[in-house]
Amino acid sequence: MKIPTQEQCFLLMCEMRMMDHIVVHSMQVCRVATFLAEHLDPAQNRLNHELIRAAALLHDITKTRSFKTEENHALTGGQLLAEQGYPEVGDLVRQHVRLDAYPDPVTLWEAEIINYADKRVLHDRIVGLDQRLDYIREKYGKLPEHQARIQWLWGKTLVIEKEIFSDLAIDPQDLNRLLNSEDRSKDFLAYQQVCNT
Repeated sequence: MKIPTQEQCFLLMCEMRMMDHIVVHSMQVCRVATFLAEHLDPAQNRLNHELIRAAALLHDITKTRSFKTEENHALTGGQLLAEQGYPEVGDLVRQHVRLDAYPDPVTLWEAEIINYADKRVLHDRIVGLDQRLDYIREKYGKLPEHQARIQWLWGKTLVIEKEIFSDLAIDPQDLNRLLNSEDRSKDFLAYQQVCNT
């Protein structure tokens, strides 16, 4: 399996001319996803941490472009990464909005971690699922069928959240306190250095 390094991720993000606020959002999603992966019980969850890091950083790789093209950025992001030689990363990126399957009982793999982490970050802030849901409804729920799909996805996300935190010694709202207070500027400076070389 080929996984891009952090520097290679930053280079791809620069090449795609991602807007700064989308870069910052992606870095925050990465922080949530890697935190969860590091704290889940390794005896029960054999997660590939490098795969999670790369997919979280690159999950919105074609989002800036999608504002003009109106493409499905999850699908085209996955395709782009597969074409770049990272099919496993692309597969996770493709599923960051909607998973391919929602098994019952929930199984926690890399796709579920990326999907959940993205739903916990509103712009650059870690928020609760309710606050993120309000934003998604307002932005993407213009039609009744969109509202219904969003509500269905959020029900599935709540089940994933329950499974994740059943294995952790913290509650979902603790992510805000634990991660929002950390200095994130060094990651963005490292990204800018890559872009400027």
